[in-house]
Amino acid sequence: MNRRKKNRESDDSLNYESESRQRFEDSDDRTSHFSSLQTHVYDDGTNTYFWRAHSITVLCLMIISLVYVALVETDTGNDTNFHVKRGIVACVVIFCLWGMTQAKDGPFQRPHPAVWRLVLCLCVVYELLLVFILFQTIDDARKFVGYLDPELGKPLKEQTYAEDCRLYVPGHPDGPFANFWIKMDFFVFSHLFGWFVKMIIVRDFWICQLLSLGFELLEYSLEHQLANFAECWWDHWLMDFLICNSLGIIIGQMTLKYLNIKEYHWHGLWNIQSYRGKVMRVFQQFTPYSWTRFDWKPTKSLKRWLAVIGIMCMFEIAELNTFYLKFILWIPPPHFINWGRMLILGPAAVVAIRETYQYLEDPTCKKFGQQSWIISAMVVTEVLIVMKFDLPLVLRPFPTHIALLWLIAFICLVVWTIFQFYIRPQFFTQVPSHYGSPSKYESSSKYELSSNYKSRFNAKSEEYSHSISNGTHQPYALRARRPINGK
Repeated sequence: MNRRKKNRESDDSLNYESESRQRFEDSDDRTSHFSSLQTHVYDDGTNTYFWRAHSITVLCLMIISLVYVALVETDTGNDTNFHVKRGIVACVVIFCLWGMTQAKDGPFQRPHPAVWRLVLCLCVVYELLLVFILFQTIDDARKFVGYLDPELGKPLKEQTYAEDCRLYVPGHPDGPFANFWIKMDFFVFSHLFGWFVKMIIVRDFWICQLLSLGFELLEYSLEHQLANFAECWWDHWLMDFLICNSLGIIIGQMTLKYLNIKEYHWHGLWNIQSYRGKVMRVFQQFTPYSWTRFDWKPTKSLKRWLAVIGIMCMFEIAELNTFYLKFILWIPPPHFINWGRMLILGPAAVVAIRETYQYLEDPTCKKFGQQSWIISAMVVTEVLIVMKFDLPLVLRPFPTHIALLWLIAFICLVVWTIFQFYIRPQFFTQVPSHYGSPSKYESSSKYELSSNYKSRFNAKSEEYSHSISNGTHQPYALRARRPINGK
């Protein structure tokens, strides 16, 4: 009985030791895998005046500006609106100056870390503005938007793009394909460029294609809520999905291939001898300092699968918020507020996805990124504004066939997730004979151990078995160490 008890305790200790080595090797493999996705960079380490913080210089210039306003400036008029707007702008500028000199650096360095700190500060300002609007009534929110621009605060005329969906119109004065050519306007280029940027952000061809397909399906599904979602079939699938979106994604993929194989050699501007080299170095300042390839592996684990689905949902919701906010707050599409929102979200999304990927892939990264945090708060706050100000619009019931299709899609997604991550590992995976618990030690589809680790671990296991059978003492690295306090 004692011998059996000791053998059982020894087996438990060995399993604990194997689990510890397993976790350590998995962490080490993930770290090396994340490092392998990053390009090699050579930098001569030149730290010029351009790269210094300049925090004291910025502080002195800010104080001089405030002294001028307080003591020198006299004739400013009696326009209250002008003074309020100028005071708000000054507060935003001072906050951004503080952030550009004192906030933490993000993952990007070009063209200058202060640029990405400025993007973070603008996101914080935008989130504060959203929170302020959230605490207003819908009438006061529209008045506030009209206060920013007197031309706003007026109801928008609903516009639909599905009035005449004939692709070929014989006898039309502008030609038989006039309906098609009318839609070939500036928004075609904006669609193409937008999906090019999204491809650079996500860095995965198939995820971008799914995002493009998903948004077209969302437009179909939400036509009963917003009239401008109604488009002709050829506008959805020919102009948007096949031409604009797909072409932008393909151009983005070609750009990614170049950035993945590019050699990154950096020299200080004053270390370059030729004038042509100096000019090229100035332009190269606006290119990436290094590059990280994204290998999302959505089916690697349940955590990764849910994370990729969450990222895709955030992308689609941010797109939908653009249409709902301008409809509810009466902001026309070409207004600078819409363009300003996109100019803030674009660079912020680049940083946020980079931080999120590192948080998922790099085991040494234990904290959710600051840009990822604030952009998540922005998207959620926008959704809450839409729901608060026009909940009947959001809850307007879907047509029966649309609701059934989305329900079937959701059920299929849940069933596949359960099969992939719970049923398949239990019943459709061969478990090595060394391990007694298939839930902890599964095939390479879950852990994806490297071949080098497998050979080293098998050799150690054979050495351990041989030492036990001969009655000899096992090596120190394989000694069965009992867990302390059950941990």
